Amino acid sequence: MARKLLVSLAMIAAALVPAPAQAAPFKVLAFYNGTFDAAHVAFVNEANPWLTRAGQENGFTYEATRDWNRLSTLTPAQAQVVVFLDDAPTGASARAGFQRYMEQGGAFFGFHVSAFTQNANEWSWYHNTLLGKGNFVGNTWEPTTAVLKVENRTHPSTLRLPERFTSSVSEWYSWSRDLRTNPDIQVLASVDPSSFPLGTDPDQQWRGGYYPIMWANRNFKMIYANFGHNAMDYVGNVPKSSTFASPAQNDFLVDSLLWLGGGTPPPQDGWKTATNRGNGKCVDARAAGTGNGTVVQQYTCNGTTAQNFRAVATSDGYSRLEYRNNPAKVLDVSDVSTADGAGVHLWDHVGGANQQWRITTGADGHSTLTARHSGKCLSAPPSGADGVQLVQATCDGSAAQSFRLA
Repeated sequence: MARKLLVSLAMIAAALVPAPAQAAPFKVLAFYNGTFDAAHVAFVNEANPWLTRAGQENGFTYEATRDWNRLSTLTPAQAQVVVFLDDAPTGASARAGFQRYMEQGGAFFGFHVSAFTQNANEWSWYHNTLLGKGNFVGNTWEPTTAVLKVENRTHPSTLRLPERFTSSVSEWYSWSRDLRTNPDIQVLASVDPSSFPLGTDPDQQWRGGYYPIMWANRNFKMIYANFGHNAMDYVGNVPKSSTFASPAQNDFLVDSLLWLGGGTPPPQDGWKTATNRGNGKCVDARAAGTGNGTVVQQYTCNGTTAQNFRAVATSDGYSRLEYRNNPAKVLDVSDVSTADGAGVHLWDHVGGANQQWRITTGADGHSTLTARHSGKCLSAPPSGADGVQLVQATCDGSAAQSFRLA
């Protein structure tokens, strides 16, 4: 009886001990139509699962809806962040409700076409006051990547960005108002001159000038980003690119949502592990080596820095993959080989195409890593044993070529 009493008292005491403080989760509510322009529909179709997963990994919940009327009565307590994926509200009640939501302290992230208008005065508060950009003037075509120059590296959304990075593929817009002259606007990133000419159609091509791509408004908790239009095979209705193919751009998107929602930002160093989908093993530098020729192998995930790598954008959507124990070393396909089965090791970064990888993340959260010089994918070997070297092989969509970066 005494023993039972002691156990009961211990349980009561444990219940009275306060739980460790944790950052409160927040809700992101996204609005979309998903009916106009196959490129915008393709973006919505990949954005919704990607953002759902990002929420699961970063402490927020994500809901997407086509019911724009919910804006009419929405409060910041119901959803801490509102996202417009492929449009903006058109009804008077929804517009008034969204303005009231923002003025009451709500937060907003807008993608690409959510800013499009050729009649900004028709909803001046949104287009001229909140976004500050006035009317749509023109666009580039076809959709391409762009090198973006980060103009504000102290904003919470840009802390993990390098000075310059390569975006994912998009169609890019220009506006009637120069955002640099608006004291309320903070331009976060613009097109770097190295991108010119931008666009492949000579009649819809930027050859010079100033083009802001991401910005914030000092008077509101908001961010707009001009990406969100995939390249498309319109005849076959098949996407030819992913808006989530740029690791740096993805970092910006996650950090923007965390800032807008009041969440805890992730570490700023960008180091990640890469876990193979097929066998659950991690990409690893053998024996935590730091010298040229150190074998890059698969190994049981153990949380050590020998399994930490980060993507640093180079150009055209490719990145070098730096090694945490010696960031001067990167993943390198040995002897610049283009053959299947060529081994991957660490080597001094010299800018070679065999040291650059395109990271393409699918809707399931797994990524393929494609070598620039060969077009072949980083692959785990058939054996699931520890210590087996990773290789490049013809891309086949298999689990052996699929990695979770986290």
